[in-house]
Amino acid sequence: MSLNLNDKKAVVAEISAKVALAQTIVVAEYRGIQVSHLTQLRAKARSQGVYLRVLKNTLARRAVEGTAFAGLASEMTGPLIYSISEDAVAAAKVINDFAKTNDKLVIKAGNYAGKALDKAAVTALASIPSREVLLAQLLGIMQAPVSGFARALAALAAKKEAESAAPVAAVEAPAEAA
Repeated sequence: MSLNLNDKKAVVAEISAKVALAQTIVVAEYRGIQVSHLTQLRAKARSQGVYLRVLKNTLARRAVEGTAFAGLASEMTGPLIYSISEDAVAAAKVINDFAKTNDKLVIKAGNYAGKALDKAAVTALASIPSREVLLAQLLGIMQAPVSGFARALAALAAKKEAESAAPVAAVEAPAEAA
């Protein structure tokens, strides 16, 4: 179904708004994928906060024109699905994870913060843990010295308590025997 001029302007405006907030865009060729598989991909993308859409390439080129993602325009040929996310790794992770299970989805290119990414770079970006996991790891690293110190103090206190209780028991035991 073809779009009239107003519909095209609305689509470009919607995509431009998403691109303005985005950190990452990944494009993949989806030729030959069953509708049920695309529905699963869309559901996973939605749950991860990724905007996923099949677009006319000319409209997508207009949406990224004049942005940090303008370099991606040269890769916008063929039947493509666009994955756009505010999270740096979410778009790459959703597309890469799906491409592992479905060989008909072929990652073409990506763009992270204005830097063009090839297929290998998109895969590498997808292997980075999510923001929440990285924050949890950082928190664990920051807490390690404090918790280690607390465990050492607790062990020292237990040792002192055991030492102070042991001589008293030894002194009382011979007195009872006599």
